[in-house]
Amino acid sequence: MAKKVLIISSSPRKGGNSDMLCDEFMKGVLETGNEVEKIFLKEKAIHPCTGCSVCSMYGKPCPQKDDAAGIVEKMIAADVIVMATPVYFYTMCGQMKIMIDRCCARYTEITNKEFYFIIAAAENDKGMMERTIDGFRG
Repeated sequence: MAKKVLIISSSPRKGGNSDMLCDEFMKGVLETGNEVEKIFLKEKAIHPCTGCSVCSMYGKPCPQKDDAAGIVEKMIAADVIVMATPVYFYTMCGQMKIMIDRCCARYTEITNKEFYFIIAAAENDKGMMERTIDGFRG
């Protein structure tokens, strides 16, 4: 049975290193007969969480009218989620962190998934890059 794979590219540069790695991952997904969709966050309007607590305290949808809710729906529907980021100051870029923060209301529905993390950095020390992976795992 084909899996639904969602790739979230948070590179601020289309065709940048982490985005290019997303495209290569996508080729592999297609070659194995799975479904794939790539979301390029730079092309989406995603506002930072305002901490209003409408979602967490009252269980209501986020009042912000942007693209985040649709992306969260796709994350819930996916079997596999790939999250890609360039590494800035030893952590994920702001675009990815904002998207993760907007998952707050429904993160308990984003379960039983395979997750893959793609990171690109100007750093050779694997230990330093583990900070970014730990941020995703958190």
